[in-house]
Amino acid sequence: MITNKQEYLEGIRDGIPIALGYFAVSFTFGMMAVTGGLGIFQAVFTSVTNVTSAGQFAALAIIISDGSFLEMILTTLIINLRYSLMSFAVSQKIEDKGHIWHRFLVAFGMTDEIFGISINHHSKINPFYNYGAMSVAIPGWCLGTLAGAISGNVLPAMLISALSVAIYGMFLAIIIPPAEKNPILYWVIGGAMLGSAAFAYLPYLKNLTSGFVIIIITVVVSAVAAVVRPIPDPKEEEM
Repeated sequence: MITNKQEYLEGIRDGIPIALGYFAVSFTFGMMAVTGGLGIFQAVFTSVTNVTSAGQFAALAIIISDGSFLEMILTTLIINLRYSLMSFAVSQKIEDKGHIWHRFLVAFGMTDEIFGISINHHSKINPFYNYGAMSVAIPGWCLGTLAGAISGNVLPAMLISALSVAIYGMFLAIIIPPAEKNPILYWVIGGAMLGSAAFAYLPYLKNLTSGFVIIIITVVVSAVAAVVRPIPDPKEEEM
């Protein structure tokens, strides 16, 4: 039987690549925050309390443009709604359902990448695995913000832009290996890409915010995949 300590150490191991990717992306956020008028403490505090790339960048843009609090609340809420779907999925797979605080803590550290590694880790999720990943990923995000905020405008603009690409490559590294074992995932990924392109270029659809786009694509593609190729119930296979 795998102990909580072993799960925690596995989480740290799997979380190190995520932390490195987060450092690069949050470095850019830190630089943009200071350039936009925020102090170093404000930039780091934002990362500590949010831990979300798209939401933070959107909020920063609203702050720089002197937007209202209501606009910021609605924008970040819409962009981050996808984490609710991820938290629902993970909470149903957590081993120890007797302690609800496990689900609250895991939900706080829920990101796209941590969701990716936790949902593919085991059929049942030990919360200590998530804690291990969170214990390196979140500091990586916060330290990257601090380093970027301190650096200011030291790095050239082209290099700053290139740093933000790292997180997309890291996420591809998370979803491609499972797809090699289950080819249906290639169709799911392809469907999500086509849906994303449709919302980016088609009239009316392109006017939707990114948060709503992510939620719609996630629900539609997942529902279609569940109907076309449902995951077999282990109990039924044993019978």
